[in-house]
Amino acid sequence: MQLKSRSVTLILGFSVAITVAAFLYLIPETGLLTILVASSVAFGATVLFSFIALEFLIFREVQKIYSIIERLKEGSNLPASKGKLDFNHPFRSINKELFSFASLKQREIEDLKKMEAFRREFVADVSHELKTPIFSAQGFIHTLLDGAVEDKNVRIKFLRRAAKSMDRLDRLVQDLLTLSRLETGATKMNMEAFSIIEVVREVIEQLEEKAERKKIKVLVQLPADSDRLMVIADQQRIYQVVLNLVSNAIKYSNEEGIVELGFEKGKTEITIFIKDSGLGIPPEDIKRIFERFYRVEKSRSKERGGTGLGLAIVKHIIEAHQSKVSVSSIVGKGSIFSFKLKRVPEKVIPVMLEDEPLELDTDD
Repeated sequence: MQLKSRSVTLILGFSVAITVAAFLYLIPETGLLTILVASSVAFGATVLFSFIALEFLIFREVQKIYSIIERLKEGSNLPASKGKLDFNHPFRSINKELFSFASLKQREIEDLKKMEAFRREFVADVSHELKTPIFSAQGFIHTLLDGAVEDKNVRIKFLRRAAKSMDRLDRLVQDLLTLSRLETGATKMNMEAFSIIEVVREVIEQLEEKAERKKIKVLVQLPADSDRLMVIADQQRIYQVVLNLVSNAIKYSNEEGIVELGFEKGKTEITIFIKDSGLGIPPEDIKRIFERFYRVEKSRSKERGGTGLGLAIVKHIIEAHQSKVSVSSIVGKGSIFSFKLKRVPEKVIPVMLEDEPLELDTDD
């Protein structure tokens, strides 16, 4: 662009100089020195002003446009846009309009690439997860059809295993449907006021047998005014969140370990904590544990069961409540999951009857 602007200004300068010389030559009694001086001045002034006008008003802005086009061709990231549109400078306005349009299209292309990569990964993960229970049930059924059905003990054993595989398949499909509805916004949150303590109590009763099998003690640390722990949320979905988090805490805690639930009251929110005594989560895995099918320990997670979608569902439910799930973990000591819910103002909370302390001790 630098050479082009200079070439144009030189051509203009010579053209003006020749024109001035020709005009003065036609005037009688005009000396040669006067013609040369006037032509030189006209040449210099034309070159100077033309160069400034072309370089700063046209060529530099056109160069920026070409730069944006080249970056788009190379797939490079565009620089940050600076300044507002100058409607008194058409080329600068066109440049910035083009920059805005190119930036938008670049983001759309990047989003499409990410979505395509996510789609391929998701299809691969779903295919793998569906394949395991289907092939397992298929193997048991075909074994029975090949003659093992005649043996009553084998028949019952294989039918139970096939049913277990189908139950796992059903849970996976249900979790996929739930996650899909949450992501698309098809599932609306039914906000209501309820006691978070009652939800925790129901979850503990639901998971009592599971905790007993591992001799795990589930403790709930209640504040002095626990009857005032009222929140505004979707009770059914929050039950699902607490169930998933406590179930995971029990699943990944060591034998005879402790799972603790705690609460912290803020001015407008209540924070719920779920702490386990498991192996903990490495720092590099914490950012990914809420992804679909992501497992910290691939081999051991398969043995422990689950669909690999529980934490993804938890994340979307909590985000639908305008909150987020926080995680802190120390490898070898355990993890703490927490989330916040909007609390009911105390002036509208009815006084509740005292209940028995929430403690599930499964020691013999």
